[in-house]
Amino acid sequence: MVQKILCVAEKPAIAKAVANHLAGGNVNTRSIQGNQYVKNYEFDFAFGPPWGNCSVTMTSVIGHLNGVEFEPNYRKWGSCAPEHLFDVQVIETVDEEKKALADNITQQARYAKALFIWTDCDREGEHIGAEVRQAALKGNQRLQVKRARFSNTERAHVLRAALNPIDLDERQVNAVAARIELDLRLGASFTRFQTLELQRLGGSLTDRVISYGSCQFPTLGFVVDRYFRVKNFVPEQFWSIRVVHRRDDMDVIFLWRRHRLFDRMAVTILYERCLTARVGRVSKLQKKPTSKWRPLPLTTVELQKLGSTFLRMNSQQVMKIAEDLYTKGWISYPRTETDQFDKGIDLKKLIEKQVPDQAWGPYAQNLLNGAFSTPRSGRNNDQAHPPIHPVNYVVSTSLSPDERRVYEFVVRRFLGCCSEDAKGESTTIEITYGDEIFHASGLLVLQRNYLDVYTYDRWESSQQLPTFQLNEVFEPTEATMTDGETGPPGYLTEPELISLMDANGIGTDATMAEHIAKIQERMYVEVRSRSGAGRQNATEAATHGTRGGRGSRGGRGGARAHGTTSGVGGVLEFIPTTLGCALIEGYDNMGLATGLGKPFLRKEMEVKMKEICAGTKARREVVQEVLEGYREVLVTAIRQVDVLRAVSDIFLAQPPGRTIANASAIT
Repeated sequence: MVQKILCVAEKPAIAKAVANHLAGGNVNTRSIQGNQYVKNYEFDFAFGPPWGNCSVTMTSVIGHLNGVEFEPNYRKWGSCAPEHLFDVQVIETVDEEKKALADNITQQARYAKALFIWTDCDREGEHIGAEVRQAALKGNQRLQVKRARFSNTERAHVLRAALNPIDLDERQVNAVAARIELDLRLGASFTRFQTLELQRLGGSLTDRVISYGSCQFPTLGFVVDRYFRVKNFVPEQFWSIRVVHRRDDMDVIFLWRRHRLFDRMAVTILYERCLTARVGRVSKLQKKPTSKWRPLPLTTVELQKLGSTFLRMNSQQVMKIAEDLYTKGWISYPRTETDQFDKGIDLKKLIEKQVPDQAWGPYAQNLLNGAFSTPRSGRNNDQAHPPIHPVNYVVSTSLSPDERRVYEFVVRRFLGCCSEDAKGESTTIEITYGDEIFHASGLLVLQRNYLDVYTYDRWESSQQLPTFQLNEVFEPTEATMTDGETGPPGYLTEPELISLMDANGIGTDATMAEHIAKIQERMYVEVRSRSGAGRQNATEAATHGTRGGRGSRGGRGGARAHGTTSGVGGVLEFIPTTLGCALIEGYDNMGLATGLGKPFLRKEMEVKMKEICAGTKARREVVQEVLEGYREVLVTAIRQVDVLRAVSDIFLAQPPGRTIANASAIT
């Protein structure tokens, strides 16, 4: 008798793609009761030992099947004190809208010999796989359970995954289970606390849910912190010395090694010494080869940052489009921390697929003709997925405009990785003028190499320097003492925010975009495209009023002119609303050792999740340790709730969602 294998994917599109590859196109498709998107695909396939030739049913879920919730007695907001939610029992149930999918899996598993799980190969996908297993075992307790390890839906890759199944990673399952429970307990307890307390202030807060998330609040904290650095920035005047010498009809500008000083008298003395010396001497003359390194293989975080910078779309849009391209089989799995290619990947075969393209095809052919260079290897390997790269070629007319931009970026990045570094020659001339050192530099780009295909990088030849001789003495054409003042930093941009989240362990590469979107949905921040005019207005708004405590002095930033540069490609910048500022400031003013707007508690939680994955800590142990850290914060917040109310009361004077950059509510 032919054995039956049940295969379950994480998304309907993946189920369809995998079924078509395994079946060779000979598929019988059946609808399921209760969901119009999920289908059952029936076909035959010869698996490896011990299964052999099998009858296969391929179906899918749509993300998580299950959710966790408190016992019914504790689901109403007034049922208990918020801090009690740290200890009451939580139960796992199938989400109401997913019951048809779970029932389908249970039904199909009854006559199956084995279950093959085709969820995404990351931590979240592992837990979804465990939920699928739970539903299948309800129908057949004797079911053998395996999972397919894959990172794209290219046919050969899918076939290899089907023939080489592995076991589910129970440690990753437990790590996600711990995170889900903590998100429920922490989110519900703090949300109930701050909502119930602040609703008492009345006004626009009366019927408003003021939500909390352990990733959302540190993300908001970064935005608020930068806002106050701008608002409280105190310009400082500086002085410098500028030397110019005209030779061969070229003005050579020599920069002061000290750059600038904040003491006018000291600069005046040094400047007068230069004038007294009258002549300068060439003390160093150097020409040497230089390079601009080709980019590292593409990770999720880099895709989000660079997509926001160059593709004129936010990180959430970039990830949604990348997911669609992956599902359609054009690129590899777009959620990866890996920035090094495995030696087993045939990179030249992937390059060959791009040869037909009119824009970058000739460049790809040139790589195959001998210009190929092994990509650089970064330091990160998540042991799950390769770097993001194209797996198949698609003509641009088959893609939407947004899909085309993301696909082109991924292809050009990949081809750039497989190229030589750009080569050039740098010239440095150093002169001694009085007791001070000045220098001028020039660059001549000799071989553009990867820059010809990866058009997002810039490296241009500068004006060539005229000829100077070592130890040559000359009288500079011009020597002037200049002054200026430091300017504030810009408001936080999306690439900067993603970098801060990544460096501080706030969210994963797969969830950062979601957290950024969430603080916008909650009206804690607003977003706008950075522009020269917008930046100037923001700077003017930031000068009204002063406030002690947070960044009362922004430090010595760049010259004011630097702060007015518009972002490349319409980079987004984040401005906190009055409510967003009030929440972060309210908790900060409580004097908490680890404030909710700071990244430390959440970063520690993520470290503990990795310890579960490594097998050094158990799930229950981690849950209890994390809860104890947050319990201390919640107890303190309850005790000092008047501080939160006092700061939040300022919000009532402004319309909900109004950015604080346009109002002087908090001073």
